[in-house]
Amino acid sequence: MGGERPHYYGKHGTPQKYDPTFKGPIYHRGCTDIICCVFLLLAIVGYVAVGIIAWTHGDPRKVIYPTDSRGEFCGQKGTKNANKPYLFYFNIVKCASPLVLLEFQCPTPQICVEKCPDRYLTYLNAHRSQDFEYYKQFCVPGFQGNKGVAEVLRDGDCPAVLIPSKPLARRCFPAIHAHKGVLMVGNETTYEDGHGSRKNITELVEGAKKANGVLEARQLAMRIFEDYTVSWYWIVIGLVIAMVMSLLFIVLLRFLAGIMVWVMIIMVILVLGYGIFHCYMEYTRLRGEAGSDISLVDLGFQTDLRVYLHLRQTWMAFMIILSILEAVIILLLIFLRKRILIAIALIKEASRAVGYVMCSLLYPLVTFLLLCLCIAYWASTAVFLSTSNEAVYKIFDDGTCQVAGKTCNPETFASSNESRLCPGAHCQFAFYGGESGYHRALLGLQIFNAFMFFWLANFVLALGQVTLAGAFASYYWALHKPDDLPAFPLFSAFGRALRYHTGSLAFGALILAIVQIIRVMLEYLDQRLKAAENRFAKFLMTCLKCCFWCLEKFIRFLNRNAYIMIAIYGTNFCTSARNAFFLLMRNIIRVAVLDKVTDFLFLLGKLLIVGSVGILAFFFFTHRIRIVQDTAPPLNYYWVPILTVIIGSYLIAHGFFSVYGMCVDTLFLCFCEDLERNDGSQERPYFMSPELRDILLKGSAEEGKRAEVEE
Repeated sequence: MGGERPHYYGKHGTPQKYDPTFKGPIYHRGCTDIICCVFLLLAIVGYVAVGIIAWTHGDPRKVIYPTDSRGEFCGQKGTKNANKPYLFYFNIVKCASPLVLLEFQCPTPQICVEKCPDRYLTYLNAHRSQDFEYYKQFCVPGFQGNKGVAEVLRDGDCPAVLIPSKPLARRCFPAIHAHKGVLMVGNETTYEDGHGSRKNITELVEGAKKANGVLEARQLAMRIFEDYTVSWYWIVIGLVIAMVMSLLFIVLLRFLAGIMVWVMIIMVILVLGYGIFHCYMEYTRLRGEAGSDISLVDLGFQTDLRVYLHLRQTWMAFMIILSILEAVIILLLIFLRKRILIAIALIKEASRAVGYVMCSLLYPLVTFLLLCLCIAYWASTAVFLSTSNEAVYKIFDDGTCQVAGKTCNPETFASSNESRLCPGAHCQFAFYGGESGYHRALLGLQIFNAFMFFWLANFVLALGQVTLAGAFASYYWALHKPDDLPAFPLFSAFGRALRYHTGSLAFGALILAIVQIIRVMLEYLDQRLKAAENRFAKFLMTCLKCCFWCLEKFIRFLNRNAYIMIAIYGTNFCTSARNAFFLLMRNIIRVAVLDKVTDFLFLLGKLLIVGSVGILAFFFFTHRIRIVQDTAPPLNYYWVPILTVIIGSYLIAHGFFSVYGMCVDTLFLCFCEDLERNDGSQERPYFMSPELRDILLKGSAEEGKRAEVEE
């Protein structure tokens, strides 16, 4: 293998040569990729302009408050409907019409009301009775009741019938319930439609079910929102516990790296083992219970996920998944036991580096705040853009009117030709849209908004990676630690990154943002093509999505290492990416031995924290444990706070472990450079610690001999 070394280096660049003046990150450096820096500044200026335009034209009330047939908001302060928060449909059955999917509006008059009707009542029965005053509040504004019954129903001034309803998403829907296995509305079985004909209530129930089905996703979202409103403080407590556990784990890792790694491995195995045991106990407990043997396929999709926990097949699936995961981890630990010892040495060195740069543990908070700023700006701009359309009114008619569906003006419709052609037609609010140039450009502005979000978010992450890499590289290349360390390595690295390399960071973030926006467009096209039965198109779309997913992962890996080289040498992005790639290829065996094994160990640490907090959240929100006298609040879906805690815990743990991950990656590249620059003699001593040198060089030599035997 020694004879092939020059040829090997020739294929993957030239190794670094000894430089007695090199003492770590270069301080005297120049600005890099200035053109990309200018492009980023211009894009930010354009992004601010888009935000100002969106905020000028947008109206978030269109998302929060429902709109009546006149295009006026219900429950909005400062309007005549301020004390009328609910939207009432004259004939909810018409909401099941296909016109709803085309026009996004039920073809029936809609008004704002103070409260939904709580009784069954027809207009014919209420007319000239003591219930008429109650009934009038559900008629169009300004109705006086001086018309005949037939005229009122013909002109659509009042609904033909009132049905007991309940508010949902600020809209009144019939209160459907089951009585002796029969679906009913209130206590009625028939109703009179106001024209003397009586209809079975089943027709109304079916129509209401269809109307509710149109908004099923909205109902699910509202129930989830309700769960968040009553459990948010417990979710925050769970996330605080995850943060404390992550911080405690990192601090212990600083002083007891070797012991903590093995404790982490054992705890992950025990947590997974308990999960398997719990699934088995639930599986055996459900044996013999009625309905527990129903298959998941027969049950279908249910919005209430608690139903699945009453099936034996669900717990069997959980048990199989956890068993496979447990077996995979144990097998990996068996085959990687020697490499784990080598990786522990690298983690110990990373712990010492973090100990000398302790403020690096707080830097993820800076990244988090900047990402929150990007997310908030993107989300608010997206909402204002989506609500910057104008109110569009269209003609609705129950019959076969030739002008039905055309736009109209509600102020002049009563005296227009369309009103005379179709006496029974109504001009009512349809949706928000527009035909101006601005409205036609809204889709492009939304795409630009999403693209800028990806670009800025990736820039923030790149800034954090370069900052941490510069600080930890200062530690590695200090020959006498900690005397040769700069006074404030983290702040120095942050200043260098912003002053000299904003363009390079923008370049790397731009490449990643382009790939990500392409993936978003592919997902959008895939959703649009799902209805098509073109197998070739589906196959091509799947291949494209897979290729761009792999491309994004590769670019992330390359960018991460390029940022380390930028932090050390101050070269531009392309040069740094090329040098980092060739350096890794020249040390590909060490990459497999050390770098990826440490990533695997950090993944186990994240799983340990997430698993522990997730189990605690599961037992609490399912009322299996109590904290003092307080218990979990009543929930529609208890999996909502549990999943939120699990996802939040993973993000928190990832934020803390990302510091260690960046430290390990930086030290690894510095180690590879150190081997090429120096030979360990007194004239060219290694910068690595003696403990790290002994175990890394020994492990690398063993892997090199193994690779030579395999060849």
